[in-house]
Amino acid sequence: MSLAIVLIIFTAAGIGFLIFFIIRSLAMPKQVNTIANLVKRGKTQLAIRAAKRFLAKDQHNAEAHYYLGQAYLAENSGELALEEYKIVNQLGIMGKDIPEEEFRKSAGQLYYKYNQTEEALKEYLLLLKLAPKRGEYYYWAGKLFAERNRSDMAEKYLRKAAELNPRDGKIHFELGTMLYRDKKAAEAKSELEATIKYQSDNVQAYYYLGKLQKDAKDYRNALDSFEKAARDPQYRVKALVERGGCYMALNAMDKAIPDLERAVGAITSESAQESLYSRYFLALCYEKIRNMDKAISQWEKISAVKKNFKDVAEKLVQYQDLRADDNIKDYFSSGQGEFMEICKALVSQAMDLNVKSGRALLNGCELIAIENDAAKWKNVRRAPRLFRFFRSPDMVDETKIREILEDAKNQNIPKSAIFTSSGFSGSALEYANSRPVELFNKERLQELLGKIKPSTVSRRS
Repeated sequence: MSLAIVLIIFTAAGIGFLIFFIIRSLAMPKQVNTIANLVKRGKTQLAIRAAKRFLAKDQHNAEAHYYLGQAYLAENSGELALEEYKIVNQLGIMGKDIPEEEFRKSAGQLYYKYNQTEEALKEYLLLLKLAPKRGEYYYWAGKLFAERNRSDMAEKYLRKAAELNPRDGKIHFELGTMLYRDKKAAEAKSELEATIKYQSDNVQAYYYLGKLQKDAKDYRNALDSFEKAARDPQYRVKALVERGGCYMALNAMDKAIPDLERAVGAITSESAQESLYSRYFLALCYEKIRNMDKAISQWEKISAVKKNFKDVAEKLVQYQDLRADDNIKDYFSSGQGEFMEICKALVSQAMDLNVKSGRALLNGCELIAIENDAAKWKNVRRAPRLFRFFRSPDMVDETKIREILEDAKNQNIPKSAIFTSSGFSGSALEYANSRPVELFNKERLQELLGKIKPSTVSRRS
């Protein structure tokens, strides 16, 4: 075979390969366009199959990966779509037939959805270079900076977003909650009020606004805000606990209890912090009105979930006698009239004194009594004694000792005594040590209550 023939054969082969690659290069865009058209027409399953067949031959075609991602996205297969978008980013889109803004917006949302916030932020910063007047992209950049605890950058981008889209409630909400977390109360309040102005159904904004109002002791408006926030199932328990807290701050336990009972009734997870607090505050309210059966029930339910929650363990120890001793239970839990009768019976029966007068006190009562045996002491003026009974869960402090001694002195009463169902502080015990006042703690009180005739006070079921 001559050299000329060999050259002709190689030349023909080369031309054949060149024609093949030209035809293939012309056919490839046509195939990608077919995939794109299938996606646009909603025939996503066909598009997915076509794209996979195409990519089996050419894994480096960014357009094919992009449209496969679009098809997955239409099928709600977000994770698969994100994997395709990642490949597109790796291959690069410069010079490719890919709408960059649409691509990066979809990629940013997918990164955010699957908790890849750093990658999401990169996409939105790139979007801002493409569309520097688009408020939505400033919003997402600010939101993502906030989630990374970069408040300085977050505020910069969110304020720019609000400037571009001043009537967008979600921008004001994101800015308001970030400022709330940063303890910038006045600015946060302004943004949350703007949220409600433009997005009146944003119940979460009402919750945070209520928190600010409560902190400022603006309880009337806080109560209204929390009631609106309670419409959202996600915030219902939290908002009702906050409403109860407002009423507790106002010392209105009768109004706090219904809201806290509503909160307890809405519990879906016993271990959630708001659930534990709803039961805890409800127990405190029951304790304040001396409904100890219900208070103890709430503490027991908290203890079953989290034994070391606040002072619940101490409360259960403090009131363990109420479950075992009806006398101390009646002393602590009875109504004011019944309580007064218990105290009179204690003085007259257990101490053999004659009660001359009595009056109600906050969380207790006061009695004045004298010795009973008139015959024995007929020639001696019987000295009166001043008694004060307390049934608060708090320790009796030195102030209470000083008060009774001062009142006894003013009434010319030489001796006094204090009874409590809790105990006395160290300073109270020390102050009373050398003064004419006798202290009866819970144990001594229980001992004397045991000497009262059962018929004196009607027992509750």
